[in-house]
Amino acid sequence: MSIDDFRIHVSDDLLDDLRSRLAATRFVEPLGSAPWDAGVGGSVLRDLVDSWLAFDWRAQEAHLNSYDQYLADVGGHRIHFVRIPAAGSAETRIPLLLLHGWPSAYTEYLPLAEFLANPAGSGSDSSVAFDVIVPSLPGFVFSELPDGPLTRQAIADDLHELMTTVLGYDRYAAFGGDIGGGAATWLGVDHADRVIGVQLIHAPFPADDKPHTDEERAYLEAVDAYDAADGGYSEIMATRPDTIAAALADSPAGLLAWIADKWHDWVDGDLDRVIPRDVLLTIATLYWATGSIGTSFRQYFDYDANPPRPTIAAPVGVLLSREPVMEGFPRSLAERAAADLRAFERAPVGGHFLGLEQPRLAADRIREFFAGLA
Repeated sequence: MSIDDFRIHVSDDLLDDLRSRLAATRFVEPLGSAPWDAGVGGSVLRDLVDSWLAFDWRAQEAHLNSYDQYLADVGGHRIHFVRIPAAGSAETRIPLLLLHGWPSAYTEYLPLAEFLANPAGSGSDSSVAFDVIVPSLPGFVFSELPDGPLTRQAIADDLHELMTTVLGYDRYAAFGGDIGGGAATWLGVDHADRVIGVQLIHAPFPADDKPHTDEERAYLEAVDAYDAADGGYSEIMATRPDTIAAALADSPAGLLAWIADKWHDWVDGDLDRVIPRDVLLTIATLYWATGSIGTSFRQYFDYDANPPRPTIAAPVGVLLSREPVMEGFPRSLAERAAADLRAFERAPVGGHFLGLEQPRLAADRIREFFAGLA
């Protein structure tokens, strides 16, 4: 099984073409009465496009290449990952997967990874450090799609092979949300004997998600109401992914609008205050340079292929994000989803991208949870 060093290099021709397309963007007048009302358009999109035109990709590329990156053969396809070994002489060293979701990339977790791998450097408890592995999920940026449906269970099998067969860890932990969190729950089902624990920012649902209490019923009704207003993007990607991918792969402004729309909706607070603009532009550039926006939709298109998930056997901790769809999540749902629910906490701050929005808080909670299991 091969593993190769990897470095990012986006060609000058591709960057020149990107800037030409951005400069030629055909803007439309927004339909909403205020910015963001009807999505990303008007002055909001103009500002984003202007930022991308001025963006120094080469500086970001050099920063990303300062990390040790690899490509490994896993399950017949290539998986990209960053590896940040634990620094110092920590008494406890824990192998840890950090697992991103959509519309994101492995770069989301690099600041958090630094806190976890080098606790002394950030003033945290230096007795516990993590060997951090940050993969690009299959179909995202530098990772290839497998053959067959891309289910959460299939992603988990890839990740388990990466951690055990490729990297040689006997046991390991996992942290994530969204798609990555879903894959982590399957690690806790199918590979519980090798998984130290699973920590999630999006609490797990039981296979039977029918309400058992009035609190659960009220929450599930609120989720349905929220999805009715927010879920158009996922319905399109689940039913017509090739159609929307054709537009986004040809228009960088459209790609950026599609990504920024969800970041704006899902962070805890004002997007520009919570997330540095360069972070968003780095992710957009990675999607554009790799042409992977369409393959990132695969797990939406294949969603119905996901089987019902059995009860999670590995220890589970929940650090519940502060975003609309998680508001009021009843602990009882998580208790039915996990046989060994060790922690259930509502984060004081931090939305869908909690590990990026609040890396120090996330690092402290991760260290506390897994130190009790190692």
